[in-house]
Amino acid sequence: MTSNSFQGLNRRRYLQRAGATLLAPIVAGCGGGDNATAMQLSPGASAGVAPVAEWGREAIKAAMADGGTSAVSVALWSDGEVVWQEAFGWADREARIAAGTQTRFNVGSVSKVLAALSAMILQDRGLLSLDTPVVQYLPEFRMLSDGHRRITVRHLLSHASGLPGTHIRNVFAFAPHTDYAANAEAALADTHLKHEPGELSVYCNDGFTMIERVVLKLTGTRYPEFVRAAILEPLGMTQSSFTLAPFAEGSFAHPYDGKQWKQEFVSAYATGGLASTPGDMLRLGRMLLGAGMFEGRRIVSAAGVAEMGRNQTAKLLINPSPEYQIGLGWDNVRQSGVLAAGQTAWQKNGGTAFFSSEFYVLPENDMVLMLTGSSLGYGVAPLAEKIVLQALKDRRIVPTLPGAVGRAPPALAAEAAPDTAVAGIYGNYLGPIRAAFVAGRLNLHRWKAGAWTAMHERLALRSDGRWWSETGDGFAFEFVVLRGMRYLVQRRPGGAGHYWTTAPLGQQLPPLEAPLSAAWLARVGATWELANESPDSAVMRNGPMRAPLGVLAELPGYLMWADSELLRPLDDTRAGMTVKVSVNDGRDLTELVLETVDGVEQIRSNGSIFRRVGTAA
Repeated sequence: MTSNSFQGLNRRRYLQRAGATLLAPIVAGCGGGDNATAMQLSPGASAGVAPVAEWGREAIKAAMADGGTSAVSVALWSDGEVVWQEAFGWADREARIAAGTQTRFNVGSVSKVLAALSAMILQDRGLLSLDTPVVQYLPEFRMLSDGHRRITVRHLLSHASGLPGTHIRNVFAFAPHTDYAANAEAALADTHLKHEPGELSVYCNDGFTMIERVVLKLTGTRYPEFVRAAILEPLGMTQSSFTLAPFAEGSFAHPYDGKQWKQEFVSAYATGGLASTPGDMLRLGRMLLGAGMFEGRRIVSAAGVAEMGRNQTAKLLINPSPEYQIGLGWDNVRQSGVLAAGQTAWQKNGGTAFFSSEFYVLPENDMVLMLTGSSLGYGVAPLAEKIVLQALKDRRIVPTLPGAVGRAPPALAAEAAPDTAVAGIYGNYLGPIRAAFVAGRLNLHRWKAGAWTAMHERLALRSDGRWWSETGDGFAFEFVVLRGMRYLVQRRPGGAGHYWTTAPLGQQLPPLEAPLSAAWLARVGATWELANESPDSAVMRNGPMRAPLGVLAELPGYLMWADSELLRPLDDTRAGMTVKVSVNDGRDLTELVLETVDGVEQIRSNGSIFRRVGTAA
């Protein structure tokens, strides 16, 4: 696997970054760095006398050192005051400019909270209704599936629309791309839905990008300007804006992934484009705590805030992960780590190609946390969760921190032959998973970089009906049938390890009766190079991206794109999406269209164009 390959781990990482906001907890990364020598107490930082600040300061420093992170900033509101506000590391490592509390960070998909808030403001104004089909506001909105006419604003804001996932073209760049939302809508016109609206909820950035188009149509104002006038200025969020133009050097945290880069511009404004400070984000959180009021001024109705914080997943037809209670704009309105302590938290994760953030609002406890950093490797999700729990303990809202879940497997199941019908290939967007039995034990392998790689082996069936790892990691798997579709579902310790989290990893795919046509077979084995990405796109920073078109021997009839996603041929020039996997592993799916332009065959994929460059390595 080469550094410029659009396959295997590189593609998975890029698509995760393009989606940016995983609903499953992010696992802290590994890596080196010289951050231990760069820890700075920022100008204007709080004295840190609160116990949570004393604990959190050391935890952040350790996480930065482990993850090779250049800068982190945090702010915590608790019980009527800012109890901690501090920045660590370097805004500009090369120029030796320390990060401060006024340093801007790209907060990624935390921006989705503002998109949902914008919709609620428009509803307050009588311009929009959550359950009205989007085509009534955007008559020109088209897709190849008739179901697109049933997509509502609520579907867009709760990841239940059925849109493919993420329009990745120029989403992260080192220069502004203000035409991103229009290009995304145009690409959708030649794409099918991956599931019926409201059938399931799977993380979908394109839904929030379409909110930009709705705002423009209803108000005549571009989304960034609407947010500035309706939200940022009334809240006094003076250090917050979208990346429409370069910021002044020294005012923002530079991206860092072992090397410092220029300012990152996020083109998907509603889905992930806000740059802000934790201090500013506390103002947003305080308004939500105030049920739409901030310092005597109403920003949005109390009913609107309550609706954002209401579980939107109750009516889904496919939902094997009930602990993910998705709100409007929120990843979870009953975040499991805080719920384990008996409290309620609204939580949103955010990431870009370089930045990762967590935003918490605890509506019953007068608490807001914003934690953000300039890399992906410092374990932001468990770190933020621990800070919130520590703050609850400091205020004696919870007497003790929750203990770790028991990871010892239950007793072995009674002697019985395994159900061999569950063996086979499970598709998703990260790479197929093969489930196979050897001597009554379950082996799971994922296709990665052109070969099957062990995930978990020798899993034993236990009395709870799950196949457990015997390594003590607490991982367990089961096979669940919903609406005639069989899913491989994983359960594991979540966050800081004190609760369980479940999520489907893939949907079982049967072999196709029809063999691949001669037209498709002539393309199998070829490599295709991304041709219409801007040279200043972040995805191009290590050279042109390439994707192979192949097959998987164990599953006849399908095509494999970019060594990870299995597609079903629809005809000799189009291949479509195959799985309906909720939460995260069915996100960012692909539809391929073969066309010939000026005598050259190319693949069009959700707005990106790939040209054939040779045979696969």
